[in-house]
Amino acid sequence: MKRSLTGIRPSGNPHLGNYLGMIKPALERQASFHCMYFIADMHSLTTLKDPEAMRRFTYDLVATWLALGFDPKNHIMYRQSDIPEVTELAWYLSCCTGMGLLEKSHAYKDALAGDREVNHGTFAYPVLMAADILLYEPDIVPVGKDQKQHVEMSRDMAGSFNAAFNQPVLKLPEPVIDERVMSIPGLDGRKMSKSYGNEIPIFCSQSELKKLVMSIKTDSSALEAPKVLAGTLISDLCSLFGTEAQYKSLNERLTNGGLGWGHAKVELFEIVDAAFSVQRDLYNQLRADTNGLEQVLQDGATRAREIARGVLNKVRETVGFRSM
Repeated sequence: MKRSLTGIRPSGNPHLGNYLGMIKPALERQASFHCMYFIADMHSLTTLKDPEAMRRFTYDLVATWLALGFDPKNHIMYRQSDIPEVTELAWYLSCCTGMGLLEKSHAYKDALAGDREVNHGTFAYPVLMAADILLYEPDIVPVGKDQKQHVEMSRDMAGSFNAAFNQPVLKLPEPVIDERVMSIPGLDGRKMSKSYGNEIPIFCSQSELKKLVMSIKTDSSALEAPKVLAGTLISDLCSLFGTEAQYKSLNERLTNGGLGWGHAKVELFEIVDAAFSVQRDLYNQLRADTNGLEQVLQDGATRAREIARGVLNKVRETVGFRSM
């Protein structure tokens, strides 16, 4: 079976944008690929310097993926920092990667432009990401259009390494642009993102979910006035999580007047709440068992390292080191 690789940064509560943009399509690939999902905690270290938060976010992610349908028996989920082979491969790639390539990284340039912290980890981020990919020789690396550059840089680094030692050791990955990746707006109208603080967490409590949905900004039309649903965040979320009949009904009643935006928000809350109610209960059960979550990661790391060692040994022998 062909292999698919997906990485997830533990940087906060997984939200509805994460679910639609990456988690849902990634889980659907379990039917046709052998899937590897890794918690990219080493990548998060470039900005996250809170060890308790790192651990909490990591377990939150594992419980989230399990609750939403990840199958740990047939697929692999592992923590990046549990795979020492990845940092070793990153060093070999670093020794064959020019500074000019890294200076082209969007993440590095964005950090500079935004006057954010730029440490060596930020600059070398693409090298570690390339190691994450090349270490497992995946058949597909599904990414959004904004992440295509990382896979292309991985190809460049693999090509440079192969050329330096005149051997086709590393398999060049092919970027697969997942057209199903969605970008949904957050509470303030911008792209839903933890960095903007405008997200709706997937598994927040019912009371928090209702509070967040009711905070969605709408115009001040009177109750009796006709209203346009299309183009609003309420419309986006209703169409994504509700049925066609629910959307049509809400649209008609708003168009006819007599229904306020507050009532529409209550209906939206009920739709989103119903979409995740069963999984929320499961998530809470799973999240309470950190030993069970840790076991999933350890089992995954054991299987991931078996794959990684084969590739790394080829690299070690190529550069003149003994295989491990």
